Amino acid sequence: MLVHIWFGFFAISFVTALYQWLVNGQAEIFAQLVQSTFDMAGLGVEIAIGLIGVLCLWLGFFRIAEQAGLIQILSRSLEPLFLKLMPEIPRGHPSHGSITMNIAANMLGLDNAATPMGLKAMQDMQTLNPSKDTASNAQILFLVLNTSSVTLLPITIFMYRAQQGSADPTAVFIPILLATSASTLAGLLAVSYMQKLRLLDKVVLTYFAGFAVLLSALASYLVNQPPEHIAATSSLLGNLTLFSLIMLFLGYGWWNRVNVYDAFIDGAKEGFDVAVKLIPYLVGMLVAIGVLRTSGVLDGLLVGIEYIISTLGFNTDFVQALPTALMKPLSGSGARAMMLETMSTHGVDSFPAMLSAIVQGSTETTFYVLAVYFGSVGIRRVRHAITCALIADATGITAAILAGYWFFH
Repeated sequence: MLVHIWFGFFAISFVTALYQWLVNGQAEIFAQLVQSTFDMAGLGVEIAIGLIGVLCLWLGFFRIAEQAGLIQILSRSLEPLFLKLMPEIPRGHPSHGSITMNIAANMLGLDNAATPMGLKAMQDMQTLNPSKDTASNAQILFLVLNTSSVTLLPITIFMYRAQQGSADPTAVFIPILLATSASTLAGLLAVSYMQKLRLLDKVVLTYFAGFAVLLSALASYLVNQPPEHIAATSSLLGNLTLFSLIMLFLGYGWWNRVNVYDAFIDGAKEGFDVAVKLIPYLVGMLVAIGVLRTSGVLDGLLVGIEYIISTLGFNTDFVQALPTALMKPLSGSGARAMMLETMSTHGVDSFPAMLSAIVQGSTETTFYVLAVYFGSVGIRRVRHAITCALIADATGITAAILAGYWFFH
């Protein structure tokens, strides 16, 4: 499926560019497309280079925790759940630890830690994969959970809203939590249907109930805080957790007589190798996304959606936030730019800007995550991963729109 989608991006962009030239008289469109390919190719390399430091840092710390046996201890908290959802991964396998750390980092909004741990999890699962160029069931479920991951503390969105002068930067917290929870649930249901997983299992249901209680408790605590304190509390909690985790890795390793420096260097070397391997996959995906955006496909799609919605007689106020929604599965930076543009144009506390922020926090960047995670282990056949991830995206965006109307319209 990936090869068809990738080719389709170029084919649709070319047809749209021909229309722009022949009908709208935009002869410069092809020059813009070519420039876009160069720009996005450069961006792919920049992103990979930017990841080198983060990957070296966190895979270095992770290696210390592995050698000290700490990861195995931490993995026991979620291992019973993973044994049900990922039955091909045996008890005690290293991937349980890296998956646990990735999910925890995602839930706390710790992007800098979540990506390296996610790549480590992919590598660990790849050791069990009988077909090295084809995604396994466990890898697909893990990827979908990452593209739709529940983020308990969307700190960056709070920060952007505060920078734009919002009277209540954290007003979107509960709507984002609802939207991202819906996205994750939809992704899990889609994968479970494709893989015939049994979700109505007492172990699975017990964990889900625990997660629900955790979400409710956190939401209740933050909602009762003064608005001006929520962003600061969220930031403090996230950063305190992150540095405490570093000290836990180092302290536990040192206590167990691990040569923490040598272990860190070994892990950091692995991080460098992973970052370099990502470059071809990032360039390929980002160039395809760049030409799709430059050709005007997304703008045309937006006009078409607005026309259909207005024809059907429905309220179209949400359409102003759709640029963020359309860009979100394709480009994180593009979606962020669309959100900021909406805030600037309509006002940070306007309905379109509020809705745009909710959409931004509802899901992850599907095609970027797919390129990075699968690219890190050389997977080319993604099977049902894209279908399930896009189902999660569509559900998250729909839930974001509904939550926006519920809270702010």
